[in-house]
Amino acid sequence: MGAGKSSVLAEASDILRLRDISHAAIDLDALGLAHLDAGVENDDVMYRNLRSVCENYRAAGVRRVMLARAIESRAELELCRDAVAAKKSIVCLLMASVATMESRVGVRESGLLRGEFVARVAPLNATLEAARLQDFMVVNENRSLADVAGEMLVKARWLPD
Repeated sequence: MGAGKSSVLAEASDILRLRDISHAAIDLDALGLAHLDAGVENDDVMYRNLRSVCENYRAAGVRRVMLARAIESRAELELCRDAVAAKKSIVCLLMASVATMESRVGVRESGLLRGEFVARVAPLNATLEAARLQDFMVVNENRSLADVAGEMLVKARWLPD
C-alpha cells in the first residue's frame, strides 16, 4: 500500500499506448471492491472477475496483461497466473520507504478506514519483502512516474533499453 502500484500501472499503460503496443492494464483491487453476503469469499469473486476480464481481452486480441496487486504469497501468485492464463509472467516489486508509503496512503485515504490502511502499510511491506515473489524490484520514490514505469517495462522486457 502506497508503493504506487496503481499510478505506475496507469503510467506504464500510457507509455505502451503511445508506442502503439496492445495491452490491458488491470488494477486487481478494483475487481474485488465489494462487501458480499456471508459465506461468499471476496477473493474468489475477484479472481473470477479477473478471469472473465482477461478472457474478454484475449477475445479482442490482447496478449499482454499488466496487473497491479500486492501479492502476499506464492498461492496468491498462482491464483493470479491461473486467472490471467498467462504462458509467462513477470513480477515487479515496487519499493519505497515505509514513511513515504504511509504518507501516500494517509493523503490518498480520507475515509473511515484511513487509520487502518495507514497501520497496514508496514506489516504488508514486511510480508511482501519476506515472500520474495518478485523477478525484479523498482524504486518508486523521488522519481517521476514516467521513469519508474519506463524502468519497469524495460526490466520486464516489454520495451528495449
